[in-house]
Amino acid sequence: MKKLPLYALALLVLAGGAGLMGAGRLDDSQGNNEGNTSYAIGLWGDLPYSDVQAITGVPNLIADMNSQDLAFTVHDGDLKAGNGTPNSTTPTTCSDALYTQALGYFNSLRAPAILTPGDNDWTDCDRPSNGGFSSLERLDHERAVFFSDPFSLGQHRLHQEVQSAPPCLGVSGSVPCVENRRWTLGGVTYATLNIQGSCNNLCDTAPDPAEFAARNAADIAWLLETFAEAKQRHSAAIMLISQVDPGFDLTDGTRGPLRNPKTLAETDGQPDGFQQFLLALRTEVVAFEKPVAYVHGDSHYFRVDKPFLDDQGGRLENFTRVETYGDNQSNGTNDVNWLKVYVNSASREVFAYQPQIVPGNRTAVAAP
Repeated sequence: MKKLPLYALALLVLAGGAGLMGAGRLDDSQGNNEGNTSYAIGLWGDLPYSDVQAITGVPNLIADMNSQDLAFTVHDGDLKAGNGTPNSTTPTTCSDALYTQALGYFNSLRAPAILTPGDNDWTDCDRPSNGGFSSLERLDHERAVFFSDPFSLGQHRLHQEVQSAPPCLGVSGSVPCVENRRWTLGGVTYATLNIQGSCNNLCDTAPDPAEFAARNAADIAWLLETFAEAKQRHSAAIMLISQVDPGFDLTDGTRGPLRNPKTLAETDGQPDGFQQFLLALRTEVVAFEKPVAYVHGDSHYFRVDKPFLDDQGGRLENFTRVETYGDNQSNGTNDVNWLKVYVNSASREVFAYQPQIVPGNRTAVAAP
């Protein structure tokens, strides 16, 4: 019998429960779970970035999530490292095998599994180290693999609203931005937005201003519709999830773009793919008045803070930036962890954050 590669064995284990996919569908648009004002969700992203993370770290993380009672999980993008790893055992370029591996991960999660694309799995796929693919073709492929119907992935599936207009771009022209999703659970409105690193596709190997312009307009429209729907539903809070760290101020140039915190203009000389979105976001946050969380990955540094200022320099008290754990590739499974968020629409702040350090992934300090 031919011996399977280690990563294939891992995927078989992970996908063991995938046959349950569709066995349970949570359709909140019909009112299910609206009475559940208190629940927990899981956030993760920027994983896996290496063989050991794919074979050991992520399976450990998924098992840890599956051991807890979660309403749903969200991966905020980047299914791989920014560049392929020569002679890797697991998929590290943008070949079809990468997305098959990720689908196995998501469908092994017991709770509904949601994701938003990351630059490493589409905009940066045109790098020679990633296989020299067409970025638009890889995004089209992601749309077909992960976003083919209005339900999440996972062993239980959550019904979502799907953006249909204005259109994004694909290889053959205008296509719906089906990766942009929205759902409401227990009095809180959630939305994903396809916003990317690498200057939001305005820099790196093959910038695509036309693709950026279409998707940026769609993202801003989805943002405005999300706030409008949350107001119409009398939602207690909003959580937005995307891949990019857009930068919010002048203090953190090692992780995100440097930005004038009052004008929100980028100051580091790079093409600015985020100012229009941030201006729209700030206006909506101020008008909404209730808690708004913006969840992202991208710069691989776990934090929960309040970096957003109004145009007079006042801190937006109702806005919280949440960055999930991400790759620490040089240290194996170190930082292959996730964030548990307790959601209670009857509480003042709605969201409470609790990092989950996966015992099997600890490398610097042994688990007790």
